[in-house]
Amino acid sequence: MIHNVLFDLDGTLTDPKEGITRCIQFSLTRLGRKAPAADALLWCIGPPLRNSFARLLESDDAELLDLALNHYRERYTEIGIYENHVYPGIVPALRKIRESGRRLLLATSKPTIFATRVLDHFDLTQFFDGIHGSEIDGRLCEKTDLVAHIIRTWNLAPSLTLIVGDRVHDVIGGKSNGIMTALVTYGYGTRREIEAANSDYIFESPSELVFIRKRPFSAMAASIRRLACAAYRCTPPRSPLISLPQRKIARFPYENHDVSIRRFRMDKS
Repeated sequence: MIHNVLFDLDGTLTDPKEGITRCIQFSLTRLGRKAPAADALLWCIGPPLRNSFARLLESDDAELLDLALNHYRERYTEIGIYENHVYPGIVPALRKIRESGRRLLLATSKPTIFATRVLDHFDLTQFFDGIHGSEIDGRLCEKTDLVAHIIRTWNLAPSLTLIVGDRVHDVIGGKSNGIMTALVTYGYGTRREIEAANSDYIFESPSELVFIRKRPFSAMAASIRRLACAAYRCTPPRSPLISLPQRKIARFPYENHDVSIRRFRMDKS
């Protein structure tokens, strides 16, 4: 049973592509660098921004990275933060999870002051018990550190806690702290990244997030998957995610609910 759900923000609850990419372009231009096209900057959505600038600038010079972040925030604070929108289906999903009695906590690498403004702007704050992000000085920007901080702050039981995100950093942060992990495929993680991340669960649309309130996780779910594979003559894949043309979903009753059994390859014979 899941009692606590940690949600990433960018690429999981909201789509910040326009704001983040434009602010990165603004910062690079202010530094006299050529700014890549927006679609070439999608990999920057999710990981700590300082790390992204280090890669873009091919430098680990602290002063240069601080300057890049300052230019970014110059535009983001007043303009970029609102060049953003909530993914369709997120609000009803959060409402249903909240109504089921789960504790919802935000876990984002974005500074807490900005994350709070985003949730307030889109009226999402009402669904969360706590909002946790990084500090302006860079502390807690790594998901491993952030998740550990949240677990300590709320005295969470790792075995009853799940983190939902869209990038491998969310999975690393979760697994490093012994909690369950889930990735969404509608965010900014590539198929290759999602496959390699080996998350415990995968959600392909915001509407599927409602299964958090009723889907059996942990060892029971693994037993059900094995039962389904035996019943439907399928073989569990080595990778956690298979291409859509190969994927099929088996549904059968469990505790008066239909349970989606994913991440297995149907035998074509």
